Amino acid sequence: MRQDELKALLQAVASGKLNSDTALERLSGQFVDDLGDVCVDLGRERRCGMSEAVFCQGKTPKQIVAVMRSLDRAGQNILGTRCDAETARAVRRSIKGLKHHAEARILIKMNKAPQPRKGRLLVCCAGASDLPVAEEAALTAEFLGCKTTRAYDVGVAGLHRLTRRLDDLRNADVIVCCAGMEGALPSVVAGLVDCPVIAVPTSVGYGASFGGIAALLAMLNSCASGVSVVNIGNGFGASVFADAILRRL
Repeated sequence: MRQDELKALLQAVASGKLNSDTALERLSGQFVDDLGDVCVDLGRERRCGMSEAVFCQGKTPKQIVAVMRSLDRAGQNILGTRCDAETARAVRRSIKGLKHHAEARILIKMNKAPQPRKGRLLVCCAGASDLPVAEEAALTAEFLGCKTTRAYDVGVAGLHRLTRRLDDLRNADVIVCCAGMEGALPSVVAGLVDCPVIAVPTSVGYGASFGGIAALLAMLNSCASGVSVVNIGNGFGASVFADAILRRL
């Protein structure tokens, strides 16, 4: 916001033409902590419903610490994704209260309780090899305040494993479904339920899976209705999408 725009906004509040809540709403998108090589979007929580998440992969521990300290000072909850164990150890030495979930490669610190969602989310995955992505999705959902149930190792190679979880599937308001190989699980799940299914392709599989591209294309070409697809391995994005649905129930 330019200086003249800010001055006009303050004058409108002072004159009574604009109430303070409306002014704060307009300003919320402008809250940026410029730290040099990183800029922290402190207005995102008010604007979008969740604080800025930190994608740790490719960042130095120093950069990650800088962003997380900024969020911490603002009293916001902290979520870091794709954080390996070595980086996590370095970051946790600088920020107290961070917890590292090694399998999901996630760092979390809760400075306040999230607002509980009314609906129910189910996170399922085809096999144990998909667990890192599924756990990224489940932990992100819980971070956001979603009531989350897990149904793991329910792939199409043994359909009885899936059908024994039918009650959980049909009680869900949104399902995040992670699968690699041929990526068939979301289509099967969507044929059994009446809620949105968010499909997450994983990079699990032999050579012709092409690092998850085969699963991605299979999910995009699903013949089942009600299936939406996120990028390969994007459990975080799937749960943010699911949360956006649940917040409106």
